[in-house]
Amino acid sequence: MGADRVFAYGAASGLLGDLLLGDPRRGHPVAVFGRAAGAVEHVLWRDHRGWGALHTALCAGGAVALGAAAARAVRTSPVASVALTATTTWAVVGGTSLAREARAVGRALEAGDVAGARARLPHLCGRDPRALDAAGIARAVVESVAENTSDAVVGALVWGAVAGVPGLAGFRAVNTLDAMVGHKSPRYRRYGWASARLDDLAGWPGARLTAVLAAVAGPDPRGALRAWRADAAKHPSPNAGPVEASFAGALGVRMGGTLSYGGRVEHRPVLNGAGRAVQVGDIERAVRLSRRVSWLAFGACAAARLLCNRRTKGHGS
Repeated sequence: MGADRVFAYGAASGLLGDLLLGDPRRGHPVAVFGRAAGAVEHVLWRDHRGWGALHTALCAGGAVALGAAAARAVRTSPVASVALTATTTWAVVGGTSLAREARAVGRALEAGDVAGARARLPHLCGRDPRALDAAGIARAVVESVAENTSDAVVGALVWGAVAGVPGLAGFRAVNTLDAMVGHKSPRYRRYGWASARLDDLAGWPGARLTAVLAAVAGPDPRGALRAWRADAAKHPSPNAGPVEASFAGALGVRMGGTLSYGGRVEHRPVLNGAGRAVQVGDIERAVRLSRRVSWLAFGACAAARLLCNRRTKGHGS
């Protein structure tokens, strides 16, 4: 069985596992990696870019090396290779958890329980919920669903198609490191610089694919493309910008504006200013769009892997 079929069968099985089972309840590999990365940080931390780069290299490189060793160990068995790809995909994607948390906040808002929605929001994103009203919480959820569709699903599939199990593991490691140390707090402004820049690089192709597929799968393709073209570059993140703008245009809503992270207030440009304000019902619409984008991304990545494999065989014959 070729590597293209191993990826296709394994990734499809992993996505179905995530859909049916969600994240592992205990011993989640990403949580284990996070604890290990935290231990490395405890030893290495200095207020210096070089030490941060070493931390990034050790942690991300270790995840890639472990994935490569596991793939090499089962390479002679197609069944074991598919099983490893499926297990790794299930471990690194988070589409079901993303949808579950978004819907939980949405249900609280629909019930008028704004305090409950505020309490639940940190499960979904790092935004400070204390000053948010119901509309602000709904907007935060829709923005998080959009961004995490790329970070939690599509980006991993892209790198899985490129490099198999090491690509899946490496992308999730880089994304986790960025969440841990990549923010611009006094402690991590320099130490987390390498993790943040590497995450920007690793997330670039997945973010663009997510934006394209949001336009294809959304109810307003022209609106998605228009918002992407007009507003994506205004966002401070080179990857969140295209994704959030495309989702905003596809759903016909406005994103961006004032928000707060850990007491730090940011005034971000508005994405898709022609749209209306986000409403509670848009949370479910965003979740459904995220689902469609995720499965379309799998199809695109599997097809690209198959096409590249056939071209390689053709040149070799």
